[in-house]
Amino acid sequence: MHRFFLLLLLFLLSGCEVHVDHREADVEYLQMPGMEDLDLPFSSAVRVDNTLYLSGNLGNIPGTLELAEGGIEGETRQTMDNIKTVLEQFGSSMNDVVKCTVFLADMAEWGAMNSVYKTYFENPPARSALGASGLALGARVEIECIAVVE
Repeated sequence: MHRFFLLLLLFLLSGCEVHVDHREADVEYLQMPGMEDLDLPFSSAVRVDNTLYLSGNLGNIPGTLELAEGGIEGETRQTMDNIKTVLEQFGSSMNDVVKCTVFLADMAEWGAMNSVYKTYFENPPARSALGASGLALGARVEIECIAVVE
């Protein structure tokens, strides 16, 4: 403890200035058009400075709570299309995604989900995939992601 105070005293006496950036982050809560009618308790995305955090997306038909047909492949395709739409609505793109988290109702469908998922990225972002005991609306897949905004 004595060393700490000695170092602090030397620092203060050395004339060094400490600059603290008190700038607060620029935060914006974003909602896709038509989502307010669904009365869901979350934002479609939140932008913090130049980073866009998307809520988990399901393979639902936009503006409804109805899942796309076609099993895991159909739901994954619709999920990725929904993500693409949200990104573009708020100034980003699939090429700007840096991280995804995939939740699967059945890990046995990981390969089938991957076969669709990989077609959406020129350079695949970092990703985690995990099994869930259940997803909203009885979905097979849910994907959230983080992207940069120019």
